[in-house]
Amino acid sequence: MENTKTRVPFRGTQEQANELTQLMELYAGDPSALMPIMQGAQGIYGYLPIEVQTMIAAHLEIPIEEVYSTATFYSQFALNPKGKHQISVCLGTACYVKGSGLVLDELVSKLGIASGETTEDGLFTLEACRCIGACGLAPVMTIGEDVYARISTDDIDGILDNYRK
Repeated sequence: MENTKTRVPFRGTQEQANELTQLMELYAGDPSALMPIMQGAQGIYGYLPIEVQTMIAAHLEIPIEEVYSTATFYSQFALNPKGKHQISVCLGTACYVKGSGLVLDELVSKLGIASGETTEDGLFTLEACRCIGACGLAPVMTIGEDVYARISTDDIDGILDNYRK
């Protein structure tokens, strides 16, 4: 069901578990509550680890597979925690033609993770996206709210160093 190579240990707190229980009790007896409970759970934990999915499935008395398939179908749900800094590399046509694929490959190499993964230290999450609407600045990468335009592989080390400090 999940990629154990990049599995981050679950570190939920009792307070989070209590908050999830309260949320699920709001929807007691409502068979259509899966989505709002999952959205609320992700708000509480920041992602939907298998442990949280299991709690939701048990509460709703549905198979874990139903929770998991919903979590993996909708892009709004994350199965792994997000890093402190979220990196998005645009792979839209304009950016790709100008070298964003090489930028993504360099980030994969430098960070030691694939797109969709988070570094072990929790500092960076790497994502590829289709278009961020800055085609005239291609290739473009964002880190949080910061936009990096006309970047090349030579820029990666310096950019990452700024966030490591």
